[in-house]
Amino acid sequence: MRAIGALVVTAALVFAGTVFNAAPAYATDHTVKMGSDAGLLQFEPATITIKSGDSVTWVNNKMAPHNVIFDEAAVPGGKAVADALSQDQLTFSPGESYSSTFSDPGEYSYFCAPHRGAGMVGKIIVE
Repeated sequence: MRAIGALVVTAALVFAGTVFNAAPAYATDHTVKMGSDAGLLQFEPATITIKSGDSVTWVNNKMAPHNVIFDEAAVPGGKAVADALSQDQLTFSPGESYSSTFSDPGEYSYFCAPHRGAGMVGKIIVE
C-alpha cells in the first residue's frame, strides 16, 4: 500500500509541475525606421512601448545619414546607460541597422544627431 501511495503522490507532483509551470516569456525585437516612408526626418514610430528584455532595431529607411543617440538626462541610469545604448556611427545605406536591448523599466529619449534640429526624436517606454 505504501508503494502505491508513494507512486500516486509522485505522479501528482509530476503532473502539477507540468501543468502549473508558466511558459517562459520570450523577448521581442521591435523595428523603428530611421526616416519615414514619406521621406520625412522622423523615427517611425516615434514612440514605442516594449517589455523589459525586448530589443529595438533601428533600420535606415530614407533621408540618410542617421544614428541613434540617447539623451543621458532622459534615460534611467544616466550617462553610462545612454552611452551603452547609443549608436553614434552614421548609417548611409537603406537597410543598415543596429539594435539595443532594454532591461530597466522607464522612459528612454533619443535623437538622430544630424537631424535633431529638424525634430527627429524618439522615445522608448520599457514596462
